Amino acid sequence: MGSDQVKSGYVAIVGRPNVGKSTLLNALIGEKISIVSRKAQTTRHRITGIRTDDDAQFVFVDTPGFQMQHTNALNRAMNRGVTQALADVDVVLFVIEADRFGGKDKVVLNLLPEDKPVILVINKMDRVKDKAAFVPFLTEVAGKRSFAAIVPVSATNGRQLDELLGEVRKHLPHEELLFAEDEMTDKSSRFIAAEYIREKLFR
Repeated sequence: MGSDQVKSGYVAIVGRPNVGKSTLLNALIGEKISIVSRKAQTTRHRITGIRTDDDAQFVFVDTPGFQMQHTNALNRAMNRGVTQALADVDVVLFVIEADRFGGKDKVVLNLLPEDKPVILVINKMDRVKDKAAFVPFLTEVAGKRSFAAIVPVSATNGRQLDELLGEVRKHLPHEELLFAEDEMTDKSSRFIAAEYIREKLFR
C-alpha cells in the first residue's frame, strides 16, 4: 500500500491524573498495554500502543498525567516527558471527565500546543445519567479552546471509540506504516510484565 493511500502518525493522550488515559489507550488498542490504577502517577514511562487498520496506523503515546506539584524529581521528570511527547506528535487527545472540569484540567489545557490539532475527549460518559444536565457542561468546555473535534466516549464500555478514531484519522499525515502491521507496542514483553506487576501492587 503506497503512502498516498495510508495514513500513519503519532497521537498523544494527555490530561490530569486519573481521567482514564490508560484505560482509553488499552481500549483503542484492544490490548492491555498501559497499567490502570486509581493511584495517581502509575504511568511513569511513555508507553506506545499501536493500532493498525486497513487505511491508517495510529501510534499512541500514553503520557503520565501532568503533575501540579513540582517538588520532587519524579514529578519534574514526568512533566518533561509530557512536554517532549507533545512536541513529537501529530495529534493531541485532551482527556477530561464527563462531569468535571477543574483547575488541574485548565492547567493542562493551557500547556497544550497551539500548532497541533487538539481533540477534546470527554471520558466516562457511562456515568452521565442526565443527558439534559450534561449539555451546559459540554457547552462550557467547548468554549475553552478551538478544538479540532469534541468526542464524548466511555473507555470502559467502548462507546464512541470508532468515532474518535475517525476524527484522529482526519489529521494523520499520508505516510508509510511506522511499525509492522502486527506490532501493538514498542515495549518488550519483560517491560509489559513488569507493568502488570506494578498494577497489582497499586490496586
